Amino acid sequence: MHSELISHLRKNYILQVLERGERIDGRGLHEHRPIKISFNVSGSAEGSARVQIGKTDVIVGIKMALGEPFPDTPNSGVLTTNAELSPIASPTFETGPPNKDSIELARVTDRAIRESGAINLEKLCITPGEQVWIVFIDIQPVDYDGNLFDASELGALAALMATNVPASQYDLGDDFPLPMERYPISCTSAKIGNTIVMDPNLDEENIADARLTVSTDENGVVRAMQKGLSGGFTYEEVKEIIRRSIEEGNRIREQLFAAAEEAGVR
Repeated sequence: MHSELISHLRKNYILQVLERGERIDGRGLHEHRPIKISFNVSGSAEGSARVQIGKTDVIVGIKMALGEPFPDTPNSGVLTTNAELSPIASPTFETGPPNKDSIELARVTDRAIRESGAINLEKLCITPGEQVWIVFIDIQPVDYDGNLFDASELGALAALMATNVPASQYDLGDDFPLPMERYPISCTSAKIGNTIVMDPNLDEENIADARLTVSTDENGVVRAMQKGLSGGFTYEEVKEIIRRSIEEGNRIREQLFAAAEEAGVR
């Protein structure tokens, strides 16, 4: 994401706190900020969700349309993901065509959903080689306070869970829930000096040396990873990040399912 200027004194203070094994907002090193998940927040989408991780706030909408399959997957529906970083979310974001940050955010979210097989795309085929359902995921951050990756992927997953395929609009039978089979959760860790923290807030993100986003499914299988920034991780650090991502991912997934049940989703 775009970096905001952070004073030398503020940076030193954060580093000093981290060296004590603490964080400036009082969290443990591997603890997410409070997460809130809301479903069906948009009346114009086939499915939608809002995810708040601390002050980071993201809305995701799902639209369905008919189209042609890709030539190499004639029996599968199509998934496409877009993210828009607008000044509504942060003064560091600018209007205009997608930049490298919005493209990376969309790709990281798309990869977690796609590589996990979250959606059974074969069930979205209408006529092989001719007509399939296309799933459009649109990510719109409305407040940026660090770690858009986890908020966007969780928002996309929640929105997909709430999606009904509008078959009746096209005289293709009754509407039906989007065929979901896996529920990947992404967890992002940042390395600041010699300390690794999970779910970096904006101040931590702005001084981080390296970033690693790990997406795991309900079976503890790593489905996608994305390395960011110029710094690096040791082999042992990566192993520990994966272990903690599985652990924290399971907790977040349980919260997602509980929120879905309360909202009457699936």
